[in-house]
Amino acid sequence: MQDTSPSVPDFTQWPSFPFEGDLHVKQLDEPVLVEPPRRGEGNRECTACNAPDEAYIWVGERWRVRAMDRPTGLPMVLILESRSHLDLGDLPNLLAAELGVMTVRLERAIRSLDGVARVHVNRWGDGSAHLHMWFLARPYGRLQLRGTFLSLWDSILPPISEAQWRENLAMVAAWLAEFGGRPLAEPPRIQWQAPSSFNAASTGGATEEPEEEIASVIEAADEIPEAEEAEERATPEQAEHPDRASEPEQVGQRDRAGTPERPEVPQQAAAPEQVEQPQRAETP
Repeated sequence: MQDTSPSVPDFTQWPSFPFEGDLHVKQLDEPVLVEPPRRGEGNRECTACNAPDEAYIWVGERWRVRAMDRPTGLPMVLILESRSHLDLGDLPNLLAAELGVMTVRLERAIRSLDGVARVHVNRWGDGSAHLHMWFLARPYGRLQLRGTFLSLWDSILPPISEAQWRENLAMVAAWLAEFGGRPLAEPPRIQWQAPSSFNAASTGGATEEPEEEIASVIEAADEIPEAEEAEERATPEQAEHPDRASEPEQVGQRDRAGTPERPEVPQQAAAPEQVEQPQRAETP
C-alpha cells in the first residue's frame, strides 16, 4: 500500500495560526527505546538549582520567579519555579497547595499590567526535571494572538521596549512582595541628560564648540551640574570672600567703557568700598 502524506490539520486555517502559504507536515521519527535525561536528571546538571537569587525578579522561601534575559514580543513572559528540586507530580501536599496560590497570585500580578488582556499558564517540562510554570501575557485587543499559538507569536512579534519591559518586571515583583518574599527587579532609570557645557554662553560666544557627548543613562544620572563644578574649581580665597568673585567682571566693564588705567591704584581698591557702602546704609 502506497504511503500518502497526511493532510494539513484544520488549525492551520485558524486566525491565530501564525503562518501561511504552502505547508507540509514533517516526517515523524521512529520512537526511541529510552528517552534521554532532562536537565536535572541522571548526571545532567540542574540549571534552576545552580541559579543564584540575583537571576530572578522575586524570591521567596519556597518559590522564585524569573524572566527572560531580554524583552520579547509579548508584554510579559515569566517562569515560576520551586526552590526544591521537584517535578510537578513530586510535590508534597504543602507545596502543591502553595503552587495553586502562587499561580493565581502571579496571574493577577501580570494581568494588572497595562495592555494585558489574558495570561496563559503552561507547563511542558520536557527540557528540565525542575518544576517550572510558564506565564505568557496576551496583549489587549490582539485577537489574532488568542489560543494555543501565543508562545509562537512571542518569538515572531517585534520585542517591546526595554524600558517598558523593565517597568513591567518591577511592577510584578512589587505586587508579589506585598505578600512576602523579596523583589529584585528594579524599574528603569529616568533617561535625562544635562547640558554638557555652558562655556559658550559664559565666554561671550566662543567659536570653539565642546565635543559632543553621548552619555549612558547611568552616566547622565551621575553628571555634576555646571554650578557645582564652578564651586569645586574656586580658589580658597574666593571661598572665603565670595563677594570678590564678581570683581574681575566689574573691572573688565570699566575697561571696556574707556576708563583709563591707574597703575598706582590697585584694581581691587574699589572692592572694599563697594562692600562697605551697603553696611553704612543699614547702620542707623
